[in-house]
Amino acid sequence: MSDTDLAYDARAYPPVAVTVDLCVFTIRSGALQVLLVERGEDPYAGMWALPGGFIEPGEDAARAAERELAEETGVSSGFHIEQLASYSAPERDPRMRVISIAHVAFAPDLPEPVAGSDAATARWWAIADLPIEENDAPALDRLAFDHAAILGDALERVRAKLEYTTLATSFVTAPFTLGELHRVYAAVWGTPPHRGTFIRKVLSTPGFVELADAPSSRATGVGRPPTAFYASGPATHLHPALLRG
Repeated sequence: MSDTDLAYDARAYPPVAVTVDLCVFTIRSGALQVLLVERGEDPYAGMWALPGGFIEPGEDAARAAERELAEETGVSSGFHIEQLASYSAPERDPRMRVISIAHVAFAPDLPEPVAGSDAATARWWAIADLPIEENDAPALDRLAFDHAAILGDALERVRAKLEYTTLATSFVTAPFTLGELHRVYAAVWGTPPHRGTFIRKVLSTPGFVELADAPSSRATGVGRPPTAFYASGPATHLHPALLRG
């Protein structure tokens, strides 16, 4: 096939931009929270939105997501990050045709965020305060663009992941207790799994967790039985799944 056969007129196609949007989750004060930025520029100036940005020349979507993650959180490692879906409704951005490749990221103990160049401020928001379908009286009426729909899809992805994978350990810093891991499920699902069933499932799944040394700052008190501490193991999936109630 010759170069002539591959020729086409690029002017015949409308311009399309590609962005990444990030649903960054962590657990703070026992609640599942997500990072949002208050937009400092139009469109939707003054509204809250997911952090993200345009893919730069020479970047693929994965690299752009990693860059934006570091810029918006000040942390560049220790995350679990995965692609969620593409959002391509023609009118989703009033500026031009913009396709978003959304990503989900989560990690424990994330710091206060740093607002990016086009954001007025950034902060963590509890999921219960956001305009997602399941919430009756959210603190925010709406999010910019189609970000409420993206966030709803991301939340369901994370909840489902905890059913059939061991990724709950990505929300806690090792060494951790089974009680701390149990609280991850309670925060993400909105209701805790039965504690006895949960502990049996974790300890009976090879490679879910591994025993770890207790940190010196959390030594067991005199006369109390020793607390067992754990780190994540090599297993990645649960068979059978640990289902929500």
